[in-house]
Amino acid sequence: MSITVTVPQDAVALGLGANRVARAIFAGAERRGLDVRIVRTGTRGLLWLEPMVEVATPEGRIAYGPVTPADVESLFDANFVEGGEHKLRLGKPEEIPFLAKQHRLTFHRCGVVDPVSVEDYRAHGGYRGLEAALKLDAEGIVAQVRESGLRGRGGAGFPAGIKWNTVMLAQSDQKYVVCNADEGDSGTFADRIMMEGDPFNLIEGMTIAAVATGATRGYIYCRSEYPQSFKTLRDAIANGVKAGVLGDNILGSGKAFHLEVRLGAGAYICGEETSLLESLEGKRGIVRAKPPIPALKGFLGKPTLVNNVMTFTAVPYILEHGAKAYAEYGMGRSLGTLPIQLAGNVRHGGLIEYAFGITIRQVIEEFGGGTASGRPVRAVQVGGPLGAYFPDDLLDTPLDYEAMAAKKGLVGHGGIVVFDDTVDMARQARFAFEFCATESCGKCTPCRVGATRGVETMDKVISGIRPEANLKLVEDLCEIMTDGSLCAMGGLTPMPVMSAITNFPEDFRRAGDLPVAAE
Repeated sequence: MSITVTVPQDAVALGLGANRVARAIFAGAERRGLDVRIVRTGTRGLLWLEPMVEVATPEGRIAYGPVTPADVESLFDANFVEGGEHKLRLGKPEEIPFLAKQHRLTFHRCGVVDPVSVEDYRAHGGYRGLEAALKLDAEGIVAQVRESGLRGRGGAGFPAGIKWNTVMLAQSDQKYVVCNADEGDSGTFADRIMMEGDPFNLIEGMTIAAVATGATRGYIYCRSEYPQSFKTLRDAIANGVKAGVLGDNILGSGKAFHLEVRLGAGAYICGEETSLLESLEGKRGIVRAKPPIPALKGFLGKPTLVNNVMTFTAVPYILEHGAKAYAEYGMGRSLGTLPIQLAGNVRHGGLIEYAFGITIRQVIEEFGGGTASGRPVRAVQVGGPLGAYFPDDLLDTPLDYEAMAAKKGLVGHGGIVVFDDTVDMARQARFAFEFCATESCGKCTPCRVGATRGVETMDKVISGIRPEANLKLVEDLCEIMTDGSLCAMGGLTPMPVMSAITNFPEDFRRAGDLPVAAE
């Protein structure tokens, strides 16, 4: 009887030697005459335990990790292929506290299925959402998305149902569905985990969107730094065409949806939807002025629905279980679940899917286990490089769009980066300006020039040169960038800068070990 062993091929696991582990398991099985079938999956998101190997037993899957090639021989000696005891034995994955406490509506198949197998995806509940959608008319599908309360998970938090409805009502001979998979925020990796672990969930969500809006073509714009995601998506799409879930006649419905994956060119600004569309058309990735909005005049001038990976992948659950079931999670106007990515100076970094409303402190302490250094948490940045830095007295803020905005922060793409008490917040503020100066598309003056002047001015503050006057100049620059920038790149850069100045003023009254210069 064949024994099934799963070894992740997620980018993190690969970086930690997963391929060598898989080869060692194969060789060890051959030496022992064991019939072992190795399946390469995505990650479940417990990144500090990667590579996490799982073996199928009559009692369910049993996990071991983190496994190195040197551990494989002792695993065989402990009869791990039957779930035997070993120092790396973690038990059933779903019972590991980090996973057991989560609300996995979107990521429940990641680390479980063969990512490029339509058959495996359907065996684990896949395509039930699309089957339900095909029984509704376009208005019915859009109504489900609207009533679920789903908001754009890419960071803006715009109600998905409104955007879908706009594209549905637009009159055109051709419409498009485009997925923004250009995940560039520091400390974020949910899109990558999904694309590498359960790409058919994204494909299904985009197909439902196509049926709802009347689009027949779609594109996934994948970040260039994600070669594993790109390959997995390309293979999954090819298999989807063969299986009849993509192409001219999806699931025998008579409706067509053709999907392609395109590789970006490494520009952070292409995470902004209009820059992405420019790049997708083969042009330089620079921001378009709005109006017109992409929903009316997007890719090649046609109505285009642009959503993030996490927005599309929430849709199959909504259509399968109903809008009400999804809306039962969350709080206020932030309904459903949020894929939280915990990184930085933290013991247990990884992916956490949880209902909106959990606090930042709960994420760090209950899931992250505190700092990896063992030192106190001093600052937490939520929402990527354009997100605010929160001190300890703001860590009980719920992860909710309105609650975060009330504290002058943002949820963004759900990334949380933890810093201990050794961080210098003046240098973090400088980094925000430097990041913007490097990544700006250059189209508008407030962003292009403001960020460069911000770096220069922060250098003076850090050097102790007229700190009060220069901090006032920083404030003026931030006001101009907020009010005058064409997109969120320049418009949100002041958020980390001003939050650092406001919440950690002591770091701006010193210049490393140098005395502060007099005015």
